[in-house]
Amino acid sequence: MRDESVRDALRRRALGYETDEVSEEYCFKDGEEQLVRRKVTKKAMPPDITAAKILLDEEPRLCDLSDEALAAEKERLLALLKAEEERIEGK
Repeated sequence: MRDESVRDALRRRALGYETDEVSEEYCFKDGEEQLVRRKVTKKAMPPDITAAKILLDEEPRLCDLSDEALAAEKERLLALLKAEEERIEGK
């Protein structure tokens, strides 16, 4: 499971992502800390080339795959494309 979570984090970094950046200001009133201001900003993180290279190096080389493995990879990629098309059409 840990290996998969690392791979997911690497994929996210390779593709780029959005995150919320939170900035908070506090003051002390009557000896107690109180939140004065809270600002949430969307921040776009660009794709990371190094992470993309690491992911690509993990992928099997097509010339090293058997005919059965190539057919399975083709089906996997076609399923990914179909899922992405459905996701885009659903937006």
